[in-house]
Amino acid sequence: MLEVQRNKNIHLLTYSEVKNITGYVGNFDVEVIKKPRYTNNKCIGCRACEEVCPAYVASEFDQNLGFRKAIYVAFTQAVPLVAQIDKNKCIDCGLCETACELGAIDRNQQPETITFKVGTIIVATGWDEFRELGYCGYGTYENVITQLELERILAPNGPTFGHLIRPSDGKHPEKILFIQCVGSRDLKRNKYCSSGVCCMISIKNTKLIKQHYPDTEIMVAFIDIRAAGKAYEEYFLECRKYGVKFVKSGIPKIEEDPETKNLIVYIIDTLNGNEEMQKYEFDLVVLSSAMQPARGIEQLNSVIKLETSPGGFFKEYHARLNTVDVNIPGISLAGASHGPKSIAETIMQAKGAASSASMLMKSSMYSMLLIKAVIDLERCSVCGLCVNNCPYNALKLESDGAHINEVACRGCGICAMTCPSGAITVRGSRNTQFNNYLDSMLSTTSID
Repeated sequence: MLEVQRNKNIHLLTYSEVKNITGYVGNFDVEVIKKPRYTNNKCIGCRACEEVCPAYVASEFDQNLGFRKAIYVAFTQAVPLVAQIDKNKCIDCGLCETACELGAIDRNQQPETITFKVGTIIVATGWDEFRELGYCGYGTYENVITQLELERILAPNGPTFGHLIRPSDGKHPEKILFIQCVGSRDLKRNKYCSSGVCCMISIKNTKLIKQHYPDTEIMVAFIDIRAAGKAYEEYFLECRKYGVKFVKSGIPKIEEDPETKNLIVYIIDTLNGNEEMQKYEFDLVVLSSAMQPARGIEQLNSVIKLETSPGGFFKEYHARLNTVDVNIPGISLAGASHGPKSIAETIMQAKGAASSASMLMKSSMYSMLLIKAVIDLERCSVCGLCVNNCPYNALKLESDGAHINEVACRGCGICAMTCPSGAITVRGSRNTQFNNYLDSMLSTTSID
């Protein structure tokens, strides 16, 4: 990120939101709202303002396990490294302005609208962790946490400075259960697998805990361990040598001991074919939750208008032949905006998206076949069915009828099939052309 910030050819807009996108490949118009941080460009991230701020709130970066101030730097490696004020939590005491020697506090900042033109777009939204209150005890029992929360607990710069403790009483857990496929491979929630990411995170974290706390008893309840990748299986086998117990099982019920806050977990060992539930007691339960589309992806899609897959991720142009581009020319996907991915897969697709965009930008012109829809405005009833059904967002309804954007149109013919007035045809596929072609095929000619 530091290299990105220092590159003179990259204009970095952080703490901003895309509000509108119009145009087509080579000529996209983008409107962005830059949200106010209430600090100006004099801020150098020294954090003197943080030290004097008396307002404490839960830290989103630490998964609400730690605290931050109402004026804060998002995290130590944030780019850009500047402070911002959370207006919803600020008590307007003014101490931050007094402490700032550079005069970087600006409480009168307003949202700023920025518009610019771009030739291509790469969508990289990231992902969010599946969290359903009450499911597997999450949000109900204090000592049921997710992998992201465990990551922050184990991080040296986290809320516990890397010490493994459980949230209820701050004690070190002696017995830990990891539950795999929480919210994924589930007919009622997400049917997809999260690309084996959950399995590898559990393997990594169980091994890490065992290295620092060898006496900790760890069990992993799984459906299947999907360690498909270079050296992944070897990593899995190495983890088992540390004494981590992997049990192919189902978890029908989790309860809490109200006095000790320990978790009573009922486990069915499906590998042995024994349907009888066995009861275990654990100090901490860690949920390996599904990767879900990032929050706000629906709002973004209302602007960019791309197709989505059943899981809610953006859909690629072709599942086998082109997994980088989308159905609108000039737009590519990177990372988890396309679906659950490991870091290695994300890097590969990011390079593919960058390559796809650069090939378009280096060309002096954009070539396309003129197999496009044609609209007879005299016959158009202005019903809007073609606009609603166009998968490429190539049609726009105006007062005199529907108008086609020939650059965005791909000649799929969906609009022609749905038009009740028969006002739309596709070049190369008109009925008169087919009729003449059939007449020529079926005509009888005499041979002298």
